Amino acid sequence: MTPSKALPALILLPLAFPVTAAGGQTESSTLEPIVVTATLGPLTAGESLSSVTVIDEESIRQKNPSDFSELLRGQPGINVTGNGSFGKTTSVYTRGTANDSTLFLVDGVRLRSATSGGPSWQYFPAELVERVEIVRGAKSSLYGSDAVGGVIQAFTLDPEETPAGWVEVGAGNFNTQKGSAGVAASAGNTRFSLSGLHKETDGTAVITDGEDRGFRNSAGIGRIVHELDSGGEASLVVVQSEGNTEYEGGDIDFMLRTIGFGLETPVSEYWRQSLQFSESRDETDNTTPTYSSTFDTRSRAARWDNTFTWNVHELVVGTELMNDEVGGTTDYAETSRTNLALYSQLRLNFGPTDLMLSIRGDDNEAYGKNETGSIALGHAFDRSHRVRVSYGTAFRAPTFNDLYFPGANPDLKAEESETVEVGFSGHYQHWFWDTAVFQLDVDNLIAWAPMPSGLWTPMNVNEARIRGVELSAGFERDGWRGDAALTLLDPENRETGNRLQRRSGKTLRLDLSKQVGAWDFGGTVVAEGYRYNDASNNDRLSGFATLDLRAGWRFAQDWSTRLTVANVLDKEYSTARYSRSQGLDYIAAGRTAMLTVRYDFQ
Repeated sequence: MTPSKALPALILLPLAFPVTAAGGQTESSTLEPIVVTATLGPLTAGESLSSVTVIDEESIRQKNPSDFSELLRGQPGINVTGNGSFGKTTSVYTRGTANDSTLFLVDGVRLRSATSGGPSWQYFPAELVERVEIVRGAKSSLYGSDAVGGVIQAFTLDPEETPAGWVEVGAGNFNTQKGSAGVAASAGNTRFSLSGLHKETDGTAVITDGEDRGFRNSAGIGRIVHELDSGGEASLVVVQSEGNTEYEGGDIDFMLRTIGFGLETPVSEYWRQSLQFSESRDETDNTTPTYSSTFDTRSRAARWDNTFTWNVHELVVGTELMNDEVGGTTDYAETSRTNLALYSQLRLNFGPTDLMLSIRGDDNEAYGKNETGSIALGHAFDRSHRVRVSYGTAFRAPTFNDLYFPGANPDLKAEESETVEVGFSGHYQHWFWDTAVFQLDVDNLIAWAPMPSGLWTPMNVNEARIRGVELSAGFERDGWRGDAALTLLDPENRETGNRLQRRSGKTLRLDLSKQVGAWDFGGTVVAEGYRYNDASNNDRLSGFATLDLRAGWRFAQDWSTRLTVANVLDKEYSTARYSRSQGLDYIAAGRTAMLTVRYDFQ
């Protein structure tokens, strides 16, 4: 069934569930998660009028992922591809948009490479994350450039119980070892925490019949939070990840760092303001037998939000100043650019009906002005059932490679998009479901194309139409917990009629776990349909399915151990091709096992 054929049936889906008049309910509703990424302030997932997936700390701890992308694979609207396992180049496609059309935030700080445009997902340590919010849909009216397909935000460890700490060590096949530790304490109105991680592995082959390619990573987080007597708080968070990864033909030394200082203060009973000053760095040194290169990105931002509330309504007005700088061995025509933005969000509540309006204007000295906006309307039929409808515009800025790399095009325009979405959801005492149907149209797609001279240069040449359906459901009862996600996607290049490259049209994810006394058991199935490695759709990569299993045991007070086995059936699969002419694929690791022992103390 194609997304367009599925649309009428899914619009009727809520009629299959009992709905009472507004104010009544069929079952006691569970508390929806509070999210902060979908809007300019904390709201429940339903009140945000957005398609949101939350991966909480319990789920992350049980899965014990070795790579951040393991948490994202198969989630609603998400496609993940990689050039091998263990720290190799990874791309995340949200609702069929490009890797650099998904905004990645770490504790509210934007993290990406200004040269390539996309985040370095493969270098971000999943072991130091306690929560992930995946927001799908156009969000440029809140965040500016790159939030075309959506926004993914990782929240790093922030222990609330102080003093507390942990030590964990682990080992697995492919000569993999890792260790992590953390400690938190408080003094008066101030709390602080430190945590760190080191892991290394000999890795596996990244191409067919290739040699093993290793990975080494050290990461740490430092956090200080001070609660002010006025009711606000000041905070400083530093996250750094560095190491080395080997690939076919060379190796890369990398470093990621985010620094964020935040200040939240109440001005009056109806007015709160927040300030954020941040810096992020993405630095790589690439070495091969024939050449070496360095690419360094530094992004700085200052953001000021003012939140005004009256009764149940809310208005947010803010401004943001961003500056990107690049350096290294490449002689870019320009090495910096500045962006100034003004934005506003208005939330109105009329009993069971919510209305959300947002608008933002960006003025970038490199590629000009962009205005984006969105409108969303939601209605709660009762405490369990809700419908939402939204329309939003977004844009993706040309990268430094697009504009200023030797042979690039300084006259490029930003990619622009429009998204329309209809969603239905139900939340009950022990389970929930959510359905979203959307269409996303992108104009001025940036693609590298040949010139009459034979040289390749980036141009605004393509248009894309992406239609999709996202289904998700979950339950939690009597020690059982389950989640399911199905995505049907039709990502079409309107110029050629071909599917956009490396996007799968169908993805399925099933997670199931069971708590039995001091034991917990779980498993994950991820299935993905075929995709094309090239834009002309001549190079097809087969679909696949994988099974992961895990078990944990609290064998003594404060002590626990966990065994995870990924790709239990040792399935060989590829999401990208190294060389079609040579018949070589980028291959994912086979069966991967990890055993860890952890000690928690207070």
